[in-house]
Amino acid sequence: MVRKDSPINSVEDMLKNAKSLTFGNGDPNSTSGYLVPGYYVFAKNHVDASTAFKRTLNSSHEVNALSVAKGQLDVATFNTESWDRLAVTQPDKVEQLKVIWKSPLIPADPIVWSKALSDENKAKIRDFFADYGDTAEEKTVLKNMQMGKFLKSSDDQLLPIRQLELFKQRTEVAASTTLDAQEKATRLKDIDASLKKLQERITELNQKTADSSAG
Repeated sequence: MVRKDSPINSVEDMLKNAKSLTFGNGDPNSTSGYLVPGYYVFAKNHVDASTAFKRTLNSSHEVNALSVAKGQLDVATFNTESWDRLAVTQPDKVEQLKVIWKSPLIPADPIVWSKALSDENKAKIRDFFADYGDTAEEKTVLKNMQMGKFLKSSDDQLLPIRQLELFKQRTEVAASTTLDAQEKATRLKDIDASLKKLQERITELNQKTADSSAG
């Protein structure tokens, strides 16, 4: 995101002018504020966010947003949940911001079960969550948690997270000072192969979704 009056309107604009911009990155422990843009915006464009800009700072979602609104940062990472919350608590600040890029959807707190559960118990659990949110009372509960109805899913929902975890591993391997050149190259090659395989699966699923919508 940038200030609404900024001439930066896209990732391409940002990267082209990076050396003149102050960038607010997320906390390194944040998935949406650090890992996601780190992979989709920077790694995929072969850019090192720590050196590409005039200055790079790391902070929380809210601090980044307020700093951009105040003109202390030129561009920064944020996330949708924090944006919605800020729109309620400080709508005047949100009015001063402009989104220039959104990531692919990433899973928010998926519900998982043990594979040791019986099919009967799995069905009961799945049906409970799938049906929850049909009544007015249940809708109110979900609304108060800033959530909508639960959707049926599978392990494929975690594909973006697996990508991000591999990206994190790749970053650590690439920056390692203890691995020799051959071992580092081998590990990076293996990680890149895994990333390619995950991307092929995501592309396949996206194509199925597109075909289903077209049909």
